[in-house]
Amino acid sequence: MKKQVVLLAALLGGTLAGNAQKKGFDYKFYGQVRTDLFYNSRSNSETVDGLFYMYPLDKVEDPNGKDLNDNGNSDFYTLYTRLGVDVTGPMLGKAKTSAKVEVDFRGSGTTYSLFRIRHVYFNLDWGKSALLVGQTWHPLYGDVAPEILNLNMGAPYQPFSRAPQIRYRFTSENFRLTAAAIWQSQYLSVGPSSNEPGATATRKHQDFIKWSSIPEVYVGVDYKRPGLIAGAGVHVSSITPRTQSETGSGTYKVDERITGISGEAHVKYTRNNWLVAAKTVLGTNLTQASTVGGYGIRSIDPVTGEQEYAPLRTSTTWVNVAYGKTWRPALFFGYLKGLGATEEVPYGTLGTGTTLDQLFTGTAELTYNRPHWKFGAEYSVCNAWYGDEFDAKAKALSSHTVLNHRLVVTAIFQF
Repeated sequence: MKKQVVLLAALLGGTLAGNAQKKGFDYKFYGQVRTDLFYNSRSNSETVDGLFYMYPLDKVEDPNGKDLNDNGNSDFYTLYTRLGVDVTGPMLGKAKTSAKVEVDFRGSGTTYSLFRIRHVYFNLDWGKSALLVGQTWHPLYGDVAPEILNLNMGAPYQPFSRAPQIRYRFTSENFRLTAAAIWQSQYLSVGPSSNEPGATATRKHQDFIKWSSIPEVYVGVDYKRPGLIAGAGVHVSSITPRTQSETGSGTYKVDERITGISGEAHVKYTRNNWLVAAKTVLGTNLTQASTVGGYGIRSIDPVTGEQEYAPLRTSTTWVNVAYGKTWRPALFFGYLKGLGATEEVPYGTLGTGTTLDQLFTGTAELTYNRPHWKFGAEYSVCNAWYGDEFDAKAKALSSHTVLNHRLVVTAIFQF
């Protein structure tokens, strides 16, 4: 990784030096060196080898009745060290121009310690209106997110994704309208891993939105004044799970689609060292946003195997409270409830966490903050209720609990 940091710094430095004399351009180079040490009391649903933590896995008993997922685990990483550059450019007509390029070393999939794009976009600002084109935070993540040490930033309660998008914003006094068309890149929707009718094994892949030919759409409005932001938004996604169906009598071309409508509301208040923030989301098939959900199969054509689907709905709410500057204690609470499908789904479900009934996380942390430095420790407990019985709409009727304790210790040098 050290060689990669030196190489990228040299490339960025050479680029900046080579362009320093260009009229109308200005550059700001920034970054951080971040280290994360974590411990879990059991196995979990997670990515990046446990750095991006979600919730405890359900019990799986061996022939002796012992839980195979009852295993503590720990590791230490520097993958979220990052480098970036902010660029301001010359006027384009009446528009101010700017751009951002930011990378870290998370890699992709299960390949780590490689460059990964975080943010890459340009922005045109006409004053009241602005147009952003490129990859940045998904609008469902937005400007209100928990301020915690865990790298999941509140997922699966908080939608988490950076996505390619075309985003327009209009601001008038204290109100701001946001409208965006969004595609998928590193954070992907879940779909079937085979073309066999009724198969519920899944994969995450670019194909499902690519086959759809329709981007996600978000429209939201915010009220902003110093120390306060409050708003709400509506999100629509439409993906195509399969274009072919493989049955015993042959392979058929099929026309399938699953559409979901989600809504969110958020608020953030800061004053006199206090932070109070909250968000609630009624999510429908938001698997591309690092949350729980998916869809169920409600019918299968007996000849072609073409399937019709119904989206699974999930309600999530989180609250984050913090106080202080140098020494800053903080609390985070998240709650998730599986609401089942919109219609009966007798042929099974596809998604992430589809057997979860409820989920609750409580977190306490303390950070020590100095110019350019942050040191912190965070303890969280997560209780997952897994369904034992489900109704025809895949909503849990009874459940059992699984508990995980997690400790994170972090040090960050920012420049």
